[in-house]
Amino acid sequence: MKFNNILVVLNPENDKQYALARAVRLAKEQKNSNPVKITLFLAIYDLSYEMSALLSPEERAEMHRNVIEQRKLAIQPYIEKYASDGINFSSTVVWHSNEAEAITTEVETHNYDLVVKYTNAEESLKSLIVTPVDWQILRKCPTPILVVKDGDWKHQRRILVAVNVSDDENEAHSTFNDELVSLSMDLADSLDRGNIHLVTAYPPTPINMAIDLPEFSSGEYSSGLRGQYLLNMKALRQKYGIDGDHTHVLEGFPEDVIPQVAEKLEAELVILGTIGRTGLSAAFLGNTAEHVISKLNCNLLAIKPSKKDD
Repeated sequence: MKFNNILVVLNPENDKQYALARAVRLAKEQKNSNPVKITLFLAIYDLSYEMSALLSPEERAEMHRNVIEQRKLAIQPYIEKYASDGINFSSTVVWHSNEAEAITTEVETHNYDLVVKYTNAEESLKSLIVTPVDWQILRKCPTPILVVKDGDWKHQRRILVAVNVSDDENEAHSTFNDELVSLSMDLADSLDRGNIHLVTAYPPTPINMAIDLPEFSSGEYSSGLRGQYLLNMKALRQKYGIDGDHTHVLEGFPEDVIPQVAEKLEAELVILGTIGRTGLSAAFLGNTAEHVISKLNCNLLAIKPSKKDD
């Protein structure tokens, strides 16, 4: 899979557009025979323009257009900076009070195959600082999302793919694992020196079982569970020709295991699946991917399962 139509979300609060730099580098490293299109996107909104009772709807719309044109002019130097053969640049500025909704609408309207967005990283916490807008985009946007932080991509080009091998007979899990690994292999091949690592976490022994069932053997339970995960992981890695020492099967919760392995490997990129939530579950529960993301200190590519035709 190569990304041909990329939407880059600009960060108006930062002169250095890390997301744009990553997108340009990715477009070049793909060595795509077809031109890659990169659209620079900015959602703007100023409540003061909406509050004035002295303006007619026509006057307000004209002010919106003027502000949008000013921002487009401000974006032009970024395009000129990265102008390069094989990349077609354009810009889109919209007036919208909700950036996440604006991005999702733009993606659905123009069929982008990748969204690239910068998010802050706090080195003292060793984690990505993911904003509420980021969470909304991760939940709602149907397209793969590359979340980047400042700093150079690591030289090792290591890509860590989080997979679910809890049940090799679960068709949904197997299909999604195939999607994640296939995309990762394509990306690694495009990056020349890329190499793939797979990681999965199997759950620790439930404490209540050991307490309530005296005959229960936590050691046997853990050993048996690990053995099943190892077998399923072996089948997956062999399917794609991945070395055994590039697979990591560890006891624990994914939100702990995946960031730990990523840090140990000095991975430049973690690829994982996300399943969007809505309603109260999104507000209060979140999902595994969101807990993992908050502990990462590297770039992230979040993928949703492909929709199947009815």
